[in-house]
Amino acid sequence: MAYFLILPSPLQSCLTGFIEEYRMPGNTASFSRAEWGLIVAIVLVAISLRPGIVSMGPALPAIINTFQLSHAMASMMTAIPDVLMGALALPTPWLVRRFGVNRVLMLALSILSVAMIVRAYASNSTVLMTATVGVGAGIAVAGAMFAGIAKASFANHAAFIMGVYATALSLGSTLSAGFTGWILQSAGWRLATGVWAIFGLIAIVAWWLVIRKSVTTRQLSAAPSMTAIPRSRLPLRTPVAWLIALFFACINFLFYSILTWTASMYQERGMSAAEAGAVLASFTFCFMLASPIVGMYSRHIDRRGWLAGCALLSTIGLVGIATPGESPWLWVPLAAFGLGGAFTLAMTLPLDHTHSPDGANRWNAFVLTVGYLIAATGPFIMGWMRDISGHFTGAYQLLVVVSLLMLVLATKLKPPVH
Repeated sequence: MAYFLILPSPLQSCLTGFIEEYRMPGNTASFSRAEWGLIVAIVLVAISLRPGIVSMGPALPAIINTFQLSHAMASMMTAIPDVLMGALALPTPWLVRRFGVNRVLMLALSILSVAMIVRAYASNSTVLMTATVGVGAGIAVAGAMFAGIAKASFANHAAFIMGVYATALSLGSTLSAGFTGWILQSAGWRLATGVWAIFGLIAIVAWWLVIRKSVTTRQLSAAPSMTAIPRSRLPLRTPVAWLIALFFACINFLFYSILTWTASMYQERGMSAAEAGAVLASFTFCFMLASPIVGMYSRHIDRRGWLAGCALLSTIGLVGIATPGESPWLWVPLAAFGLGGAFTLAMTLPLDHTHSPDGANRWNAFVLTVGYLIAATGPFIMGWMRDISGHFTGAYQLLVVVSLLMLVLATKLKPPVH
């Protein structure tokens, strides 16, 4: 439990809710010291996986000015990582089986950290985009591994671990969204985007310590269940897998579009970079809060009611954001809470339909591939619409339509039949 004390207080609060849920009368679930060490390492890795994308939002106006980019071209700063999160999700299970969890994860985090520093001090747009490929590759490979890690190391509490993971992702997003604009105003966009590489370095150290001290990860890296034949197949012919993937695509289409352009939109409406970054931080913070809350109360295997409710909240919030002049401090957090809850449940859905770590990895890889490849078009389409129209109103109206589609899909996600 000493590991728990090193976490930032917002995440302590979120984890406390989860822990109390598992300590209710009649529930004897508990974790060993080694398992708590692994949980903390998972949290620190997850925190490092979003600042490389989120920090681009508040910094995009300055980057556009520095390299004279169009909005469509600037959208590649988030679209490239999205594409790679989809494209690299499928080969990642093979990499894990071939080289082991620990080697692959450490290499991915190293690539991410180095690429963030190179991108921050790029001398031209070619280096900028090339380094962004490295950022995306590191995020993609590391992120695609965690469904299998949760299933292998915490078989009876995989959904709980994925909720912790999703919450930590949001914490990293919130920190980078909240402070990037402030650092940018004080020290420029290069330091404001490059400083977040420190999270990757911390994650590398944390995972290395767990490898040295924990039998769990050494067993996980070489576990027969992760490597042995027969292997699960991709669920290409499973209709519910496609529905989950499309639902996940809608969530991330909205999430990365909002992350990319919301701060820029409010700066165009007269906000300072710091204030616009604070609005974006309210989005990531409420997204983070939704993860444990929805995860705790959505305990039934039929999650359609919760999924639909989350989609409805995001739709209402996006309608408010798309209306010029309305208060961002109401509508942005509302949309965030809906998307955050939906994201946590969507990350859990593949686990509901699988029975082994390899099966979870395969389903997760399929969902990530379809979802992120579709989601990558969101920031680009919004940037293109901004270039054409000169404003973001139409682009955010498009997001309302996507959120309504998510609402329809939520009603079709039937639970597995066991």
